[in-house]
Amino acid sequence: MKQQTTQVRWERRTQNPLLALALAFAVAYTVPIVAPDAPSGVHRACAWTEWMVWGAFALDYVVRLALAPAKWLFVRSHPLDLLAVLLPLARPLRLLRLVSTLLLVGRRARMAPQITLTAYVGGAVVGLLMFGSLAVLEVERDAPGGNIKTLGDAVWWSFTTMTTVGYGDHSPTTGLGRVLAVGLMLSGIALLGVVTANIAAWFISRFERDDVEERRQTALLEALTREVKELRAEVGRLGPEASPAVPQQGPGAGLSSPTP
Repeated sequence: MKQQTTQVRWERRTQNPLLALALAFAVAYTVPIVAPDAPSGVHRACAWTEWMVWGAFALDYVVRLALAPAKWLFVRSHPLDLLAVLLPLARPLRLLRLVSTLLLVGRRARMAPQITLTAYVGGAVVGLLMFGSLAVLEVERDAPGGNIKTLGDAVWWSFTTMTTVGYGDHSPTTGLGRVLAVGLMLSGIALLGVVTANIAAWFISRFERDDVEERRQTALLEALTREVKELRAEVGRLGPEASPAVPQQGPGAGLSSPTP
């Protein structure tokens, strides 16, 4: 129990710093793609920042594993975390660091108690749209025969792909770009399904609350109606005897007549 408490304390303390590092990773990943003509020192600094952020998340996983009371259970219950830690080691591609960092950020964001489902899904949609655009632009910009050459083209393609509209005016031509398209389509369908289900659940819960309130008011009205009927029946059963004597009104009211 003490180790579990230490693990929870560690997760709470590192939540905000890791999210701040995730923002730094976003900037470091974006700059070389948006500004490919930047000085080589800027590119190196961004690459080091990406590796450092991934290393911070990997260290966080190792610490949480060490603090977990049941380590094998922790590994089995956090497979995506382990995959995200090991993925960049298989091949030093920036895209793999992007995928692994997004997985780790998403895992820690879901653990944050202050982040609601709506905020998480909204952030995930924006993140996928942004990073999907950057990733496909990096892959397709210098491809022979490619038609995604600018950031605007990439954002438009990502938006139409996530919403499964697919106008076809822009499409990836490389194998890696098509893999990105498949991942973006599946992720977009899943997230939009969650958004739709969340909206439907809100409407259903609202209708249920209205129905419960209507049934409560109907039951109250029926109870009042029954009470009125019972009172009327009681008055009818007692008859005139239950009616109070009404004093006579007039000039001689209240004066006793003389006894003959």
